[in-house]
Amino acid sequence: MKKKAPNKLKILNDPIYGFIQIPNSLIFDIIEHPYFQRLRRISQMGLSNLVYPGANHTRFHHALGCIHLMQKAIRVLRFKQVEISKDEENGLLIAILLHDIGHGAFSHALEHSIVDNISHEEISLKFMKKLNKEFDNKLSLAIEIFEGKYHRKFLCQLISSQLDIDRLDYLRRDSFYTGVTEGNISSDRLIAMMNVKNDELVIEQKGIYSVEKFLIARRLMYWQVYLHKTGLVAENMLVNVLKRAKELANKGEELFATKPLKYFLYNQINEENFSDETLKMFSKLDDYDILSAIKEWIHHPDKVLSLLSEMIINRKLFRIEIQKEEISKEKQEKKKTKFLEKINISEKEVNYFVFTQKISNQAYSLEKPIFILNKKGKLIDISKASDQLNLQALTKPVIKHIFCYPK
Repeated sequence: MKKKAPNKLKILNDPIYGFIQIPNSLIFDIIEHPYFQRLRRISQMGLSNLVYPGANHTRFHHALGCIHLMQKAIRVLRFKQVEISKDEENGLLIAILLHDIGHGAFSHALEHSIVDNISHEEISLKFMKKLNKEFDNKLSLAIEIFEGKYHRKFLCQLISSQLDIDRLDYLRRDSFYTGVTEGNISSDRLIAMMNVKNDELVIEQKGIYSVEKFLIARRLMYWQVYLHKTGLVAENMLVNVLKRAKELANKGEELFATKPLKYFLYNQINEENFSDETLKMFSKLDDYDILSAIKEWIHHPDKVLSLLSEMIINRKLFRIEIQKEEISKEKQEKKKTKFLEKINISEKEVNYFVFTQKISNQAYSLEKPIFILNKKGKLIDISKASDQLNLQALTKPVIKHIFCYPK
């Protein structure tokens, strides 16, 4: 009896959009691949659940939301007589599905601690190229679009621009899971207003207020969620605990770690030596490796490592001050001296506990403008087309300084 072929045209239920369709068997097979399944074990918002308890959604979740929105965008543009071939459609869907596949455990913390000078975008590209070999070069066009090298500019803008499908999903999704309603944008309305003019992705004039709301929502989400002071402290403490572990590993100290984590702790990994073997190890590293290690490091004899680990696990986070001016050296030294009186560590080690950092947020950059298509067919930058004076203000980066120290 002939074996029945598996049904690969699945429908998934998403709490935000309802049913999401997997459009073809190639995309189904990519989703089923261990590289992509790893995203189920990578939190979308790092340690933000220490601030917003509902923020436990994953990169897997976000990627599926993106493919759903991309299908909508393609339908809208085709309806407006924009030609998108079947191959281009597939390229777009695969590129947006895999745009975040290179994220490490807890999303951004790894990039600043146990791998050097290699961004998640570069690792995403390495994963895509590896998958392209496995899938008989069927991802070549997706890679070209992802890299921004495809000759039709608007296709690349759907993947990466100031009003791309990625942002349309994560703002709405993060707003939903955190409960911060200010970020709840109307992605449907924005997509319905999309069009293409001179190979440029544009928004029709009727959609101008939706774009304004989107930009303001993004700004509010940054200050309220992504740059929330408690989230910033938790993220920095996570980076510091991994840096300390790496420092001890470099000295040859024995540390509890799963095999993939051990590989990154005991080897210097950077852009130059990021080999196929490294990629294989990276594909096995996720939030669970990091959390299990931190739980165990509480019992490590190194005071810095154990104390930081315990603080993260039991949510005994540092105090944080945020201000416009730089933090004075005297103020920093005062806190360091006070902490050194309490705990017996070296002056160099105190920097793991008392530190400053600069944060900035720019809601809208004039370098990659969002164009509004007016009734006469002219393209106008949203900052000029809008009668909202505060949109001009959103183009200026807001820089603040943070100062963290134990309570």
